[in-house]
Amino acid sequence: MHAYLAEWLSLILRWFHVIAGVAWIGASFYFIWLDNHLREPPQWKKDKGIKGDLWAIHGGGIYEVAKYRLAPEKMPGELHWFKWEAYSTFLSGMALLFAVYYLGNPGYLIDTGKADLTTGSAVAIGLGSLAIVMLIYEALIRSPLARNGRAFGLVLYGLLVLVAWLLFQLFAGRGAFIHVGAVIGTIMVANVFLGIVPAQRALVQCIEAGGEPDSRVAQLAERAKLRSVHNNYMTLPVIFVMISNHYPMLYSHPHGWAILAAIGFITAYARHFFNLRHLGITRPSILIVSALLTLLLIWVVAPAPRNAAPSSQNAALVSDATVGAILQSHCTGCHAVAPAHPAFQAAPAGIVLEDLTGLIQHSAKVRQSAVNSHYMPLGNTTGMTDEERLQLGQWLDQSAP
Repeated sequence: MHAYLAEWLSLILRWFHVIAGVAWIGASFYFIWLDNHLREPPQWKKDKGIKGDLWAIHGGGIYEVAKYRLAPEKMPGELHWFKWEAYSTFLSGMALLFAVYYLGNPGYLIDTGKADLTTGSAVAIGLGSLAIVMLIYEALIRSPLARNGRAFGLVLYGLLVLVAWLLFQLFAGRGAFIHVGAVIGTIMVANVFLGIVPAQRALVQCIEAGGEPDSRVAQLAERAKLRSVHNNYMTLPVIFVMISNHYPMLYSHPHGWAILAAIGFITAYARHFFNLRHLGITRPSILIVSALLTLLLIWVVAPAPRNAAPSSQNAALVSDATVGAILQSHCTGCHAVAPAHPAFQAAPAGIVLEDLTGLIQHSAKVRQSAVNSHYMPLGNTTGMTDEERLQLGQWLDQSAP
């Protein structure tokens, strides 16, 4: 019953997290698009204090959107703030992090082959990494470095790559991936909470007081705009991390941190194409380079070709009994119709490995996760040896080439 309820909790939190994330990302993309599409208005609008405008059609009607240099002649009675999309995404993401990684199956987070961590120490490292990187980012964006966008981007990217490498030395691949995503998400929500919303609040207070923005308010507004741009470029990498738990071929790779760094660069660079496109600048070379880098990454991380299946003339065949014993020792506890492992209500990913027929049916998945990548069993809590992995691979070559 505990595993059953835990599955429902994970499902509900993940569902809510995705919904909130879609709302936040949609708002982020829209406002970057909106700001980049503002055009110089006619003089009569300038006389009313309008800085830029645009026209759009959607939902059966035509919209006129205007951005004021400071404020309209009379402040509206209802002013919409966009902040709870970010806050609800962060809160639901943290709840999911606790439910799945901190209080759920320890194999998702802890790999004793890398570091002999207790659950408490792993949680402390995970939460500590979020807080430390967020504080470093805050120090950087409040420093003179923020005036040089390209240099700031390189420093931030280098910091995130370092964090990915460090976490991969301590956590299981899946846990490391999700914590890098959580680090990026924490920076993004801190941008909203510590920068964007305070700048908006300061502007409204200034308007209500009947004054012009002073240098402090102007600096807050300029920095808030920069934070918004940073969030825009970090969106695609964090979305990738959100879906990466379905692909152990990436996070279980010995150089998974480098794969994550490469995908983060590729996706952020691809986003640059669309940001430029909104400004009327079209550079298809950006998308071409992104596609070529993706193909190069696929080639680099591809598993080495397997040797031909051993024959009775040059190698001893691995018996069905040997592989059956391996299944019982390392696989069936989780991958069964009714798993014995307390963390699972049903076989993960629907892969049932109770007999050799099931092993042949799912041979490609087993080969990738247990033979090539050593991702399974989770955290190797059953102590599967390299010899057993070799025997399993040889048997698959014999029986399911």
